[in-house]
Formats: sequence, structure tokens, C-alpha cells
Amino acid sequence: MERIVYVNGEYLPASEAKLSIFDRAVLFADAVYEVTAVIDGGFVDFAAHQQRLGRSLAALEIDFDPAGADLLAIHRELRDRNALSEGLIYLQISRGEAERDFVKPTAIPPSVVLFTQAASLVDAPAASRGLRVITRPDLRWHRRDIKTTQLLYPSLMKSEAIAAGVDDVWMLEDGTITEGSSSNAHIVLDDGSLVTRPLSQDILHGITRAAVLDYAREQGVAVHERAFTADEARAAAEAFITSATAFVTPVIEIDGEPIGSGTPGPAANRIRELYIKRSRERLTY
Repeated sequence: MERIVYVNGEYLPASEAKLSIFDRAVLFADAVYEVTAVIDGGFVDFAAHQQRLGRSLAALEIDFDPAGADLLAIHRELRDRNALSEGLIYLQISRGEAERDFVKPTAIPPSVVLFTQAASLVDAPAASRGLRVITRPDLRWHRRDIKTTQLLYPSLMKSEAIAAGVDDVWMLEDGTITEGSSSNAHIVLDDGSLVTRPLSQDILHGITRAAVLDYAREQGVAVHERAFTADEARAAAEAFITSATAFVTPVIEIDGEPIGSGTPGPAANRIRELYIKRSRERLTY
């Protein structure tokens, strides 16, 4: 059965969905997005994703009220129409359709698009084997805290990593790691403490990152929010990424050098298990 998507108030077969060539998302990447994980038919951290969506919309001054649109109802309808028990729901809101002009228009209706992607998240193969990453310079714009659709550079860097025979990139700025192509980066030190870059305009304020740090602290893990270098990552006991799509996934190699034992370590595995357990306890249906 063909996948059903949502475009500006209509539920449509994917083959019939259309967006204007004059939409600001098409012409300027003038849009924000969120991706919500679905496990056991429930939505992971839905309220937190909606809160960040509101922050991104406000930062770009896109006139859209997430609460008034009842996005939860749309998520539910798409989940049900596509019989989605595990996977992702992608949501994108653009400024809307207008004649091409660098000056952003006002008083136009935003465009709203949602679609589902079935995927194995809980038993993802990457979590068992771990990821190998390479470092590349971070040349993105400097409002990475806004979750916009300006993803060309991360896409090019991840594609470069795949072509090089590895899984992803960790990007470097001023000598320190910022993020992966679509994830927050973390290392575990020999004393068991966790290090991750602090929140700023340099990185996305990850929903999974926030949950993982809370859960780690609950377990008595010392968390240090500071920048770290690629050399520190190479010398770490373990490393991992967090994101809505990857949950917690170990990183076992950086620039051809193994991290720790070169296999997924116990700390990352424990944090992943705890994250999945707590997420299941807090699902929104």
C-alpha cells in the first residue's frame, strides 16, 4: 500500500503530494523541521520536540502556532494510516509560498509537510557494531541551534565519509569537535565520566542529548559539558553519538584509530539500554 503523507491540510498518497516551486523551503531552505521517533507505536519525547520546534519557528519569525495546529493529532493520523509501529515521523514547516525575493515576505501561510519512514530503531545494526567516523572542518552557518533544513554541508560530509568506507563525520571548529552530520557527539573518560559540548549556537540542542544527560546524572555519572578535541576523543575510553534517529550509538574509531577497545563499550551500551527503557516508559500515544 502506498505511503500516506500530509501536505497543507491534506492526507495524500506520496505520489500525489506536491509543493510549489516557489515555496521558500525550495528556494532558500527557509524552513525548520523535527524528526520524532516512533517505537511500540508511541512517540518518543514528543513534547520536547514540539518545544524545540516552537523555538526554531520563533528564531526565524515563521508565523505558525504548533499548539493551535494540533500536530499531535496529525502525527497520530499518519502513524495509523501507515500502520507505523517503529520508525520516524518527519515534520517540516516553511515560511510558505511567495515570489522569489531575498527579503522574507510577511503575512503568507506557512507550508506544513509530514511523512513517515519505517525503520528499525531499537535493534539497529549500527548499535551492535559501532560507528567509524572521520573528522572534517565544520563550515556550516553559525546558527546551528536552529533546526533548519540547511543541511547541504552535513549531507556532503556524510557522503564523503561513506565514499571513504566509514560511517559518518565528526566536524571540527577551532580545534574541537562540534557535532556529527546529524547527531551530538560524546566521549567517556577512563574514570567513567561523560564529556559533551555545552549548548550554544555552535550545536543543535539535541532532544536525545538532553534526555541522555539527565539519565546519566540519575545513575551517578559525572557529566562535564565542555568542548573536547579530536585527540581527546582518540584517547577516550569510549565515544558515542545521540540523535532521535540513532538513539545512543557507539563510535569505535576516529580517523582510522580505534577508540578504547575498538568495539562498542559497556558505558555506551548501558546508556543506550537505559534511554530505550525510559523512553518506553514515557511514550506519547
